[in-house]
Amino acid sequence: MPASEAEAANELMRLAKAIAHHNRRYHAEDAPEISDADYDALVRRNAELETAFPHLVRDDSPSRLVGHDVAASPLSKVAHEVRMMSLDNAFSDVEVEEFVARVRRFLNLPEDAVVAMTAEDKIDGLSCSLRYEGGKLVRAATRGDGQVGEDVTANVAMIADIPQQLIGDVPAVFEMRGEVYMAKADFVALNAAQEAAGGKLFANPRNAAAGSLRQKDARITASRPLRFLAHGWGAASEVPADSQFAMMRRIAEWGVPVSRLLIRCENAAHMLHHYRSIEKARADLPYDIDGVVYKVDRLDWQGRLGFVAKAPRWGLAHKFPAERAETTLESIDIQVGRTGKLTPVGRLKPVTVGGVVVQNVTLHNRNEIGRLGLRVGDRVVLQRAGDVIPQVVENLTREEVRTAFAFPDHCPECASEAVAEEGEVDVRCTGGLICPAQRTERLKHFVSRAALDIEGLGEKTIEEFFALGWLESPADIFRLRRRRDAILEREGWKEKSVDNLLAAIEAKRQPDAARLLFGLGIRHVGAVTARDLLKRFATLPALRETAQRAHGGDADARAELTSIDGIGPAVIEALGDFFHEPHNLAVWDDLLSEVSPPPFVVETKASEVSGKTVVFTGKLETMSRDEAKAQAERLGAKAAGSVSAKTDLVVAGPGAGSKLKQAAALGIEVIDEAAWAEIVRAAG
Repeated sequence: MPASEAEAANELMRLAKAIAHHNRRYHAEDAPEISDADYDALVRRNAELETAFPHLVRDDSPSRLVGHDVAASPLSKVAHEVRMMSLDNAFSDVEVEEFVARVRRFLNLPEDAVVAMTAEDKIDGLSCSLRYEGGKLVRAATRGDGQVGEDVTANVAMIADIPQQLIGDVPAVFEMRGEVYMAKADFVALNAAQEAAGGKLFANPRNAAAGSLRQKDARITASRPLRFLAHGWGAASEVPADSQFAMMRRIAEWGVPVSRLLIRCENAAHMLHHYRSIEKARADLPYDIDGVVYKVDRLDWQGRLGFVAKAPRWGLAHKFPAERAETTLESIDIQVGRTGKLTPVGRLKPVTVGGVVVQNVTLHNRNEIGRLGLRVGDRVVLQRAGDVIPQVVENLTREEVRTAFAFPDHCPECASEAVAEEGEVDVRCTGGLICPAQRTERLKHFVSRAALDIEGLGEKTIEEFFALGWLESPADIFRLRRRRDAILEREGWKEKSVDNLLAAIEAKRQPDAARLLFGLGIRHVGAVTARDLLKRFATLPALRETAQRAHGGDADARAELTSIDGIGPAVIEALGDFFHEPHNLAVWDDLLSEVSPPPFVVETKASEVSGKTVVFTGKLETMSRDEAKAQAERLGAKAAGSVSAKTDLVVAGPGAGSKLKQAAALGIEVIDEAAWAEIVRAAG
């Protein structure tokens, strides 16, 4: 675990970028560069850091984002009426038991209360939604980034498992959700046919299914043996059942396939028993699976539990154990990120882990290399678990005499000195904006999905325009319209593609202020932190003014920043440092001369507590403290942990002590839990 908060923030930033890259390769391009195990290791590492440092969770964190961006897809885009979420992962029995306990705590249930769950096999396929109106299939879409997917209606019509018309009495609107997959035997036959015809071979059944469904020509889809299993639903005019299990039975009655391994469990022991039975049968199943999915059975409880970031609180994916393999570390390369961090990457003799060929692995930092004693030529053990990137877990030849790896003390990109700041393990290039790696990486970050999300301005285009001297800073992006004729002269650019790019750029002239702030790549200011800051200050000039005053020693300004939940010394110092540097201010002013972000507004339900600060104290009898805070945030209120002069309302349950006394002394309004429930009901 990192020694400092700053180290953790840096590693989370690196993980977000790496995982986003591999998500795109896996989901959008169906061409993964690393094994599932390597990917799983990265996601797992990200989860560990976020658990240890919850206030550092970023908006572009893999734990918050789902799937992939569909900007580069040749298929039409479809906005999901109800977001298609992902699931949190568990890798041990203890984590599953804690999941059940966490649900019980959130719902404020007694220890002996039955928390029934459904359990079913987790198919390794391509997520797909099927919208039925009047029982007729009218639209099908891939998950995409969870909010926008790809229209595959014509392709889905070629899949025999998916009915064009549902059977029996069905809701007016019902959106089925499940997995498009390819059976193992069909995959083997397809690859044999592809090889005989001199065509492309697929790495695994999941890639084959994705590549077959995401086609502009539905005839290709029709020629491939795709199947479908439903596991849930999205938008619905009616949900004619009160439990997950009963609803899945209704879906099966309508003619849509569901897993034959779906059961209802009464407790954690039953869930784990079913997990073991599925794991034992895994090799004999006709399709690939990578774990078991648990869902709270009662739908009213699912509604109360709600969602966090990219996943529901009421669901969990219990992944199968890590798979390991041995190989040789053939070289160690150094990559320079947008913050100047030097990240070592191990180049491996290719090895298969869990059916996927692995050639590269992140080695994190120089301390990790030292901990494992890694040198070129070592035999190493790789591990992949769940949905994380592979990692080196053991060096089998560390006792052998071999030349030690010398971590560079100068940047391999610009030759500037590379140093580790006091208290940090990461080594960074000191070249700043003179380092081409940092400048291009910062530009890529600025246009990324979680930042300004400029469609058509990808990594290759940024590198091309940077090499031509057209892009030096973010503001230059908005001046590209002046280079339209010059871009048209470049190979591969046509009028339509150039005009589409320039239109996408112009569409961001009034960007979301929080996305813009995040896109600037200020250290420790992730997407979540950027939103928290803009919730308080609303505009970027107001934030800059306060940050500069805090850097200059203004105690009131520092106190105002500190009062924001999740904003600590590291963020305050990073903001101060950023706005103190003349070259940063030049970039900032130049950018704001090209764009005009409107004041930041948080979308919430209107209520009588909107904009107020609420404190919950005492024992809450109908809900947990977490649920109460989640309710407050949905109503536009801030849920604080302590009473102060800024508190507007205190919700007190039995046993309220010092906070209640403090509220009385300050003349703050106090209500009970029933009155709070009425406020929630009134807001709808």
